Amino acid sequence: MFKRLIFLLLSVWVVSGAMAQQQIRIQCTNQYETPLSTITVAIAGQTNEYKTDKSGITTITVMPADSLTITSAHHEPLTVATASLKDNDVITLNKKFTWKDLLNPMFYIVYGGFFLLLFIVFAETGLFVGFFLPGDSLLFVAGIYSTALIDDLFKKFGIAGIRYEWLDLFILIALISVAGILGNAIGYWFGRKIGPTMFHWRDRFLFKKKYLYDAHEFYEKHGGGAIIMARFLPIVRTFAPIVAGIVAMDRKKFSFFNMVGCIAWVFSMIIAGHFLQKWIFTQFDFDLKKHLEVIVLGIVIVTTAPVLIKLFSGKKKEKVSPPPTN
Repeated sequence: MFKRLIFLLLSVWVVSGAMAQQQIRIQCTNQYETPLSTITVAIAGQTNEYKTDKSGITTITVMPADSLTITSAHHEPLTVATASLKDNDVITLNKKFTWKDLLNPMFYIVYGGFFLLLFIVFAETGLFVGFFLPGDSLLFVAGIYSTALIDDLFKKFGIAGIRYEWLDLFILIALISVAGILGNAIGYWFGRKIGPTMFHWRDRFLFKKKYLYDAHEFYEKHGGGAIIMARFLPIVRTFAPIVAGIVAMDRKKFSFFNMVGCIAWVFSMIIAGHFLQKWIFTQFDFDLKKHLEVIVLGIVIVTTAPVLIKLFSGKKKEKVSPPPTN
């Protein structure tokens, strides 16, 4: 009789414990909206590891407790009240900073918003140190988050109201284009200041006067088209306006093609990011926001391929007479 009572109590305890457990479906990402592949959940002294799908979705087992802690490699742990968890909740863990984050366009959007975006576009051509900045991918991602960026801008100025999609895009394209045009103008001005002196420098390991002559010939041959083409090439667009100033390209000619090239670059990247995201999601139910790392890598490959091909297949050119140093 006593054994039967013990068995009955144990059965009730096991059944009640099983009933208390609950399966909850959650999505785990970081602040850059990158899905996490693996998470660890600690609750009531028990720790379990879960694999997620390509969107960061998994199903975890929740037991009665005040809270649970979710962790993932290279991310800060997050403690969540168990009672507050619901199906399809999005859990965001903060990724710890690494220098690689500077190459991630989402880093600038998350931590700097619209004004940092403007500075990045300006610095990529207006400052020597801007060559490593992710210009193309940053504009593409800005197109995806165009509404959020303009909302951030309007909130800073206390502006609210009903707006239209095309107006958000117009404001974004116009302001970014201005930043890019000013950056190129600063680079050109700097080149004009140091250009005449450089033609009298002696050849060194990293500097050859032949490079200046080649650059001058290139601008003479391609004219304003060189300024437009340079906008779509990483690294090249950083130094193109500076070299244009060094070889004394006509100022009016440079200014015109600077504006044309910058507007074409910004417009194409922003529009591509904004509408490609919508079209792919509608047609294939594929959210580009959840695969930004792959997209950024693709953009980098496509935009740098012409530079690499030219670098390894270009032929040496003969020297030409130096340009006037007026």
